[in-house]
Amino acid sequence: MTDSYKHSLSAFRQTIQVKFILSWRSLPIGIIGSLMIWTVSLAKLQAAETDDNWNSASQLTPSVTSVINWENLQEIQKIQPFISSQIDYSWKSFSQYTEPMVTVASLDTMDTVINSNIETFVGGFSYRLEPKPILIAAPENFNPVLQLPPPPPPPPKSPTQESPPISKEPQQPALVLESIQTDWRDEHSNFQQHNQIIEPKFQFRMPNGEKITFKTGFNTFEQPSIATVTNIPLQFGWQGKTGQYTIQASGGIDVFNRLPIAFNFNAQIDRPIFMNLTTDYKLKSALFLSLVVEHGPYKTSARTLESQITSWRSGLNAYWQIDPNTSLFSSYRLGLYNDGNFEQQSFSRLEHKFGQFWAAANLFAWKYASDQQEISGYFSPLGFLVYNAEVGWEGNIFSFLRCRVNANLGRQQLNGKVTGGNSYQTRCTTQITPNIDFDFGYSFSNVRNLDTGDSPYNNQNFTGQLRMKF
Repeated sequence: MTDSYKHSLSAFRQTIQVKFILSWRSLPIGIIGSLMIWTVSLAKLQAAETDDNWNSASQLTPSVTSVINWENLQEIQKIQPFISSQIDYSWKSFSQYTEPMVTVASLDTMDTVINSNIETFVGGFSYRLEPKPILIAAPENFNPVLQLPPPPPPPPKSPTQESPPISKEPQQPALVLESIQTDWRDEHSNFQQHNQIIEPKFQFRMPNGEKITFKTGFNTFEQPSIATVTNIPLQFGWQGKTGQYTIQASGGIDVFNRLPIAFNFNAQIDRPIFMNLTTDYKLKSALFLSLVVEHGPYKTSARTLESQITSWRSGLNAYWQIDPNTSLFSSYRLGLYNDGNFEQQSFSRLEHKFGQFWAAANLFAWKYASDQQEISGYFSPLGFLVYNAEVGWEGNIFSFLRCRVNANLGRQQLNGKVTGGNSYQTRCTTQITPNIDFDFGYSFSNVRNLDTGDSPYNNQNFTGQLRMKF
């Protein structure tokens, strides 16, 4: 009995010794493992900080293409003339484009956009006011839209500069109303065609900087021997960025008083190829490309709407800032209509600035597979060419009033017949309050947007735009 007790006690002591030795041997392994995990985590953190610093530093070089923020499509007060761009679903646009020497107003505001103003190639054509860079040439247009990106971000703070204390601000709402833009257009022709467009657009900003838009309105289209067509557009849109690509997409429906509901859609992807700035952050040279896809009813007249004509259009836009005072814009479009027609369009514009004056040369070509004007009601020439020279001036009349005037002198060739193609336009912007301004303008043109035989075509447009920023 005694031997059995001694044997059990000896085995118990050996077990305790083994556990004690194993526990001490495993302790360095745990410590070494913890040190290894901590070291790897620290290395990853340092690599992330190094990458962030490199990205920040790389944006300081003006000659290197930087990530472009084209989110805010509003004009900068007192820097640019507030000439608003205009497009409708017949893809007719009014132009804006760049003051070639862009002075940075504030490098601390990254969502500030330097807009440019392409002057009217042929004024007095129907178009819909839209602050979107969806570009299309048309005889009612000839005015591409182009927004330039903002300046690069300010240099990062040196390590010696103390960062301000982080303030705990209340959480931002999901959507913040940023601006309301109401566009108005009233156009008349000497063939008793009358279109009136009234369209407000609401723009909201999300906490992540993306934009949500909503557009509606009340439009009327009148034409002899055809009942008036009224239209209420309802369209939602989104604008955002991914890398160096700026993406815009919108879609909705068009409601008519006596016609079926029609769907509309448009999308655009913009990318800067290169952008060079001077040491004081002025635009030196740049190249921008855009890919555009559009679909919707062709809103040119009551007859075209009554024929329920819709089209798909796609193409490319290119804007080249050659030097601070010289620029070249070019666009190309392919169109496919639901009546089986097919079109091709091209537009080019070369412009040079002389202080407050400018001179430009414009070339527009348009061709359809078949002429559907008598059947479907829209201008569809088998061959149409317009070329002209343009001169203009823009400046401040008073501190609260800025105006521009321009005139075009050229020729137009329609199905082999050559006639004069001239136009003139005036447009002014008045600042009502620091956050409210109003555009009003008048234009006249005899460039055709109908095949009227030997009869001259005269089109008069009255336009306006009320902008409120919050």
